[in-house]
Amino acid sequence: MSKRDYYEVLGVSQDADPSEVKKAYRGLARQYHPDVNPGDKEAEQRFKEAKEAYEVLSDADKRARYDQFGHAGTDNNGYGGFGGDAGDFSGFGDIFDIFFGGGSGDGRSRRNSPRQGADLKTQMEITFEEAAFGVEREIVVPRLETCQECGGSGAEPGTKPETCSMCKGSGQIRVGQKTPFGVFQTVKTCHNCSGEGKINKNPCQQCRGQGRVRQERKVKVGVPAGVDNGSRMRVSAAGESGLNGGPPGDLYVFLKVKPHKDFSREGNDVIYEQPITFAQATLGCDIEVPTLDGKVNLKIPEGTQTGTSFRLKGKGIPRLQGYGRGDQHVKVRLITPNHLSDSQKELLQQFDRTCTKKNHRAREKGFFGKVKDAFMG
Repeated sequence: MSKRDYYEVLGVSQDADPSEVKKAYRGLARQYHPDVNPGDKEAEQRFKEAKEAYEVLSDADKRARYDQFGHAGTDNNGYGGFGGDAGDFSGFGDIFDIFFGGGSGDGRSRRNSPRQGADLKTQMEITFEEAAFGVEREIVVPRLETCQECGGSGAEPGTKPETCSMCKGSGQIRVGQKTPFGVFQTVKTCHNCSGEGKINKNPCQQCRGQGRVRQERKVKVGVPAGVDNGSRMRVSAAGESGLNGGPPGDLYVFLKVKPHKDFSREGNDVIYEQPITFAQATLGCDIEVPTLDGKVNLKIPEGTQTGTSFRLKGKGIPRLQGYGRGDQHVKVRLITPNHLSDSQKELLQQFDRTCTKKNHRAREKGFFGKVKDAFMG
């Protein structure tokens, strides 16, 4: 069953700020939490769905990947948090956050510490020859980069964020909750600054206070010789810019090799099918066959049967990160003539009448021929 859009699940718009996302999640969590709806499977499912959406949209990196790639851009294959079991409430911080607005004491420190930018992935199509011998390409990659206008601070040039007066820059406040057992102290994310510890009264016009903007950049990709369809390449530091001075992510390039009109591939070997005539197969001949390096001569011995394969050593695909190359295998296919004239038919009939069983017997290889095949392949 397909997943619903995360913004739709929480009932917020795509440009909703973190505080709106959090407020929407808390409302749904209070409404559908299993403790509030014991035994209600539908409520339990809605709670899990809301939690999954919040885990993605409350994280800047995950949200950016989701906005770009949808559900395929997130690594969350389940609902997380409660491990798919609504009865496992080992994460007490999550429960206090739902009912009392509490949270773990290191949430802000993680948000404000340097974080690596998100990794990106893209697909690049190359030819059969480019996969064999390598190529350098330049591709365009859309990604989030540090805003040049504000230097990533999110504040309008000439201004800077102010320390939150409510939490004094800590991003958290302590709240006393009266219970039958006394006053229970909890740590709560500061609602005045959404846990950031600072308030940006003059957000940058260029990035709208986010500190990063989406740009299209050209990235050079060096494809080594010997890659195959589906190969994955990593371009270091070509992903999205980091947050709070963190390093950029990486770019993963998945290769798609276009089929060749003449060649196919088996590992590092190239397969080529060569049509020959009845006369060429019967009498033998010298023919030219194409390879990745150009045309080469191939001797067809007399009496060659259709389907016979000849090996051209070292004419295959270079071994990836290794030495040497595979081989090219030339498989001959006998072309039966058609649209014959009466005289041609008569000549063939005369020829057939002169043939004996010995002429049509498949030629068997001797002992030394079989030994040679065993060693040469």
